[in-house]
Amino acid sequence: MSGSFSRSQVTVKPGVVSAEGGVVAAQHVLAAQAGADVLAAGGDAVDAAVAVSFAIGVLEPWMSGPMGGGAMMLWREGEGRGHALTYGMRSSASLDVGHYPLSGAGKASDLFPWESVVEDRNIIGASSVAVPGTVAGIAAAHGRFGRMPWSELLQPAIAHARQGMEVDWYAALIIASSAQELARDPDAAAMFLEDGQWPKIFGWTALADVRLDQSGMAATLQRLAEAGAEDFYRGDIAAALVKDVTAKGGFLTAEDLAGYEPDWADPLEIPYRKGRVLAVPGLTAGPTLADAMGGWQAVYGASEAATPAAHVARAGAIRDAYARRLSGMGDHESAKAPGCTTHFSVVDRNGNMVSMTQTLLSIFGSRTVSASTGLVLNNGIMWFDPEQGKPNSLAPGKRCLMNVCPVLGETGGRRFALGASGGRKIMPAVGQIAAQLLETGATLQEAVEAPRLDVSGGETVVADERLDGPVTRGLAEKWPVALAKRLPFPYAFACPAAVLREGGYNSGTTETFSPWGDALAEGEPA
Repeated sequence: MSGSFSRSQVTVKPGVVSAEGGVVAAQHVLAAQAGADVLAAGGDAVDAAVAVSFAIGVLEPWMSGPMGGGAMMLWREGEGRGHALTYGMRSSASLDVGHYPLSGAGKASDLFPWESVVEDRNIIGASSVAVPGTVAGIAAAHGRFGRMPWSELLQPAIAHARQGMEVDWYAALIIASSAQELARDPDAAAMFLEDGQWPKIFGWTALADVRLDQSGMAATLQRLAEAGAEDFYRGDIAAALVKDVTAKGGFLTAEDLAGYEPDWADPLEIPYRKGRVLAVPGLTAGPTLADAMGGWQAVYGASEAATPAAHVARAGAIRDAYARRLSGMGDHESAKAPGCTTHFSVVDRNGNMVSMTQTLLSIFGSRTVSASTGLVLNNGIMWFDPEQGKPNSLAPGKRCLMNVCPVLGETGGRRFALGASGGRKIMPAVGQIAAQLLETGATLQEAVEAPRLDVSGGETVVADERLDGPVTRGLAEKWPVALAKRLPFPYAFACPAAVLREGGYNSGTTETFSPWGDALAEGEPA
């Protein structure tokens, strides 16, 4: 942990937004505003989610967008039940495994401990692009539960794209962190860099106004609003995407897009103390969350949740769950079968909820942009282990094993929708925040701000510096421990967004250190 940061500075949010009406919590305040405006206009939580999904793809283009994938949990108050929807990416049925030979140079340079591939072909460039699912997923939810017109719900995203995303200090920092890789693709360089190599910078005065040129994306979103989601998979947008990905050396066909379908399922139910958590089953982090939470709640009682022993139990259960996940989970379909991340949570005035996570996988996905559509392309192929003979090995027509972990939780008279961004850090964060809400009676703000552990990579347990003392000494008896400070960049822990309903009131909050994240209630002025 760096010793250069101020020891007296305190960063807080004044507390959760609370209202009788609906609330949206998102990693960008303007996306939250788009959703809150939909709720104020009488829209359902799913309608708001459509608006937020597309708006945040414009406002945080390195995190997510139409070319990504993900999953969501939905609560339907009138039915008294939850629904799980998965819209993860897939490898192309035309993918050539021989295009990804191991380099023999050790571990890969990005999010997963895979062996490295020659030229990082599974991480960067068009050959890392997988079949996208976000548009199909949000369209499926809207078709089943939405009330407002699809075309109307895309208008906030179109307006933001026409104006262009503002490059403030935070955006400039994010772009700078990937400038070298973005420069490798002419279209990504044109969108995000100056002179094809330097990060766009907002300047050193408060009056500077630098914006990205997202006019191509605006035109694509306008087409999508008018023609509907079908066009993304079987129409003009689909044809443009196939042309661009193929021209840049990737594997994506018209048949891949036309054959894509999201998956509805019953939620995975995780009993916890006197309540429960509902998670997405299948190739998400939901089963791993069930494994971890089941493991640690068996070791200590609810009244012991703040003790050092309870922290050790949570660290051990997360570690064991991840070991089982990485050794045994994967898509076992036949090969012949057809990051960065963002999360937002919505509750409407009727109690319907959406917990939705969408991702391009790495920051800026494949660091490649489709020239014809203006869309940043995913690098979903990185989700597969490039070594053959394993459950999650790379193969054609295979579903990705995602880290996304959107959940619903309930106990007594409270229900919440929760999720986070942060790759493999997501599940540990979601589990610990949910446990705070279910076993300690913490408020939503207290649960999100409580110090956490991360045990998602390597041998070391990463502990919030506020846990230094008896907790870290207990952890150090079993594993290496590193202290981390919560900062806006880089995140040592995942970045959550959550809403909660209790006693007829809705509330919401986001990660305290997120410069852009916020929760807004319907009817709040823009």
